[in-house]
Amino acid sequence: MVRHPLPKDTRRVARKRYAILVVDMLNDFVYGKLKCPSAKKIIPQIQALLKTAKESGMPVFFCNDAHLRGDHYEFNLWGPHALKGTKGAKIIDDLRPSDHDYIIPKRTYSAFYQTNLEGMLEKEFGKMGPDGIIILGIHTNICAEHTAYDAFVRGFEVIIAEDGVTAFTKKDHVSGLNYMRRNYGAKVLKTGQIARMFLDPKG
Repeated sequence: MVRHPLPKDTRRVARKRYAILVVDMLNDFVYGKLKCPSAKKIIPQIQALLKTAKESGMPVFFCNDAHLRGDHYEFNLWGPHALKGTKGAKIIDDLRPSDHDYIIPKRTYSAFYQTNLEGMLEKEFGKMGPDGIIILGIHTNICAEHTAYDAFVRGFEVIIAEDGVTAFTKKDHVSGLNYMRRNYGAKVLKTGQIARMFLDPKG
């Protein structure tokens, strides 16, 4: 497992306030019917960053496809996947949430569209929400990218964990990172860099 070194006083909280979004790390996408070949490779990096985040008091939001059988707009393209209430729609055991984490069901690519994510961010941070959104999970050029767009238009700083997101192909992954960097001003950082950043009281 990847480990990020913590400062001696882990009670320090960054000047900026961040929320971590873990997008679609579900059985169907990691091990099941719509498996992303490289999904397992990012699990250790996500585990390490979540551990550091929780020890630092950062909230974690698991944003998960929970489709209904009538969601043909995606099923016509990808086939049925992540049906609400099925094993395929459950978060992988490797990243099992704690009782303190937020679970955000979604039915489209974006974690914000027609979900309660924004309300939960306000509950955690107040009316203005967090300063920045850190995105992990799959897929870089699809759900991560659409979620990043909705974070961007809400005025949040967008941070993408380069080694904590992935896509069906390396080309798709790289193009997604470049698109978010170019069009949303996203910071693309390694998970270790992110850990050090939000543990720094200067932000």
